[in-house]
Amino acid sequence: MRVAVVGGTGLIGRQVVARMRDSGVEVVSLSRGEGVDLVTGEGLDTALVGVDTVVDVSNVATLSRAKAIEFFTTATGNLTAAAARAGVSQLIILSIVGVDRIPFGYYEGNLAQENAARASGVPTTILRATQFHEFAEQNLGRVPGPIALIPRMRVASVASSEVADELVRLATFASPDAAASVDSIVEFAGPETLELVDLARRVAKARRMRRLVIPLTLPGAAGRPMASGALLPQGDDCRTGTITFTDWLSPTR
Repeated sequence: MRVAVVGGTGLIGRQVVARMRDSGVEVVSLSRGEGVDLVTGEGLDTALVGVDTVVDVSNVATLSRAKAIEFFTTATGNLTAAAARAGVSQLIILSIVGVDRIPFGYYEGNLAQENAARASGVPTTILRATQFHEFAEQNLGRVPGPIALIPRMRVASVASSEVADELVRLATFASPDAAASVDSIVEFAGPETLELVDLARRVAKARRMRRLVIPLTLPGAAGRPMASGALLPQGDDCRTGTITFTDWLSPTR
């Protein structure tokens, strides 16, 4: 089979590409640096020639609702149109657990992406993952200075490496129980329920950062649901990783 990974140079994408290549799957990485632009559609038709499955882990760096929705709907529209022309048999999209429960800018963009893909006619499987272990450190790095304001958020923090493994599993059906039904939503979470503020403090201590971490309840309709667990899996059928935050933070421990 031939698999295309959209966003193949990002945190998740490069891990998916590497795993597929190691397992002998023919894989092509798609990114702007590799001549493919999701927003304009440039390079998509050529890149998808002979592709059976597309894994979309593309991303946009914004918290703006309007910008996130515009990017994801435009990008997904271009991607699914090209996928249909190429005869792609399956599209797999990486999204976020709870994206349909919290009215927050970036999440609304992700939800628009899901809806656009499922309405396109291209068979779509959505993997909703919880926040990556890297998320706490990313929040610490958003604003420089001695004080770090970290959102109050209950999370089932998950290793990005295990999310990559799950995407490969869905794309290649590597084990007898691996195939999810097409047009389904699969949830994947880490093994523990944690507070993002606590994780940020642990990262700051481990990295020897001189940062005072202060919890912040986000304003508006998103803040309380985030703090109370709306980003956690709600059902019993969620798949679960095994790498804890401690394992990730201290891999040689």
